[in-house]
Amino acid sequence: MASTSTGSWPRQIPFIIASEACERFSFYGMRNILTPFLMTALLLSVPEELRQGQAKDVFHSFVIGVYFFPLLGGWIADRFFGKYHTILWLSIVYVIGHAFLAIFETSKTGFYSGLFLIALGSGGIKPLVSSFMGDQFDQSNKSLAQKAFDMFYFTINFGSFFASLSMPLILKFFGPAVAFGIPGVLMFIATVFFWYGRNRYVHIEPNAHDPHGFLPVVKSAILTPVQGQANKGLWLSITGILLALVALSQVPLLGLVTSLCLALVLVMGFVGVGASMQLQRALSQHPSEAVEGVKSVFRILILFALVTPFWSLFDQKASTWILQANHMAKPEWFEPAMMAGTEPIAGNVTDPLQQFCVVSGIATRWRNTDSP
Repeated sequence: MASTSTGSWPRQIPFIIASEACERFSFYGMRNILTPFLMTALLLSVPEELRQGQAKDVFHSFVIGVYFFPLLGGWIADRFFGKYHTILWLSIVYVIGHAFLAIFETSKTGFYSGLFLIALGSGGIKPLVSSFMGDQFDQSNKSLAQKAFDMFYFTINFGSFFASLSMPLILKFFGPAVAFGIPGVLMFIATVFFWYGRNRYVHIEPNAHDPHGFLPVVKSAILTPVQGQANKGLWLSITGILLALVALSQVPLLGLVTSLCLALVLVMGFVGVGASMQLQRALSQHPSEAVEGVKSVFRILILFALVTPFWSLFDQKASTWILQANHMAKPEWFEPAMMAGTEPIAGNVTDPLQQFCVVSGIATRWRNTDSP
């Protein structure tokens, strides 16, 4: 485990931030040209009046995956491999996904496989990178964490903004192989940056299996019989699982990611309601603190169930905005896909002086800090 000097900047933070900057450029670079590429190349066989709708379906199915797989990434990191190894391995999957986009520009199967791998990689590391950076601070320097996260957020908008400006032009003048290849190269560089700091990081080991954790308590609440009482929670849970299997059977119609999301919502909803109805049954096998903790989770379960569908619908910047920009008056040099760059502008340029001071101050502190 790496150590940090009292009150000093952790010297491993630049590796994380540099990696995040490259990763965000790679993600937004490919995301912001996805709809134009679908409209002008991959979906040309689709009738023109249906092409916009299908392009949006593909794009938002991809976004659903990006916001679905954080559940998987977080679970793998917490239970099995830890944050560092999970981020590293999923980053490699991420790079392979970019390679698929560049190689299979004329193959729907190959291209969609690449989108799946990127959704898995990007979504899987999404909940881990920021929390991993937080792990690098301790009680002696926790006051510096906010400034580090300010710069972390700055790099996200920085990478997004320049990707939004440059990648549409690269797609126009150099073609999709180059336009999708450059984000892949940036993601490879991001992975190398992250790997290079491996010996400096603070590593927190994954949690061992807790017999009184969330899932064991839910299992006890559903399966523990009570004489003279019907087990309504069990029947509700079985109903939810059966409906989830029906949703998974609709993969050819809805797509893999959409079916997975629908199955997840059904399982969380029915099993959650079923377990909450008879949570007191778990008290025979678990302490009251564990049962109360599960009860608190159930209060916000509806938010978790709706996060993925919400973001898949909310994120219209690289789909509807771009399609709308095709019908707007604009300068000759302006590509419709550049519309997606308005969000990072709003996030980063509202107070440029503050951002400049944050970045300059952090850079100065790093330069003046002795290496551990």
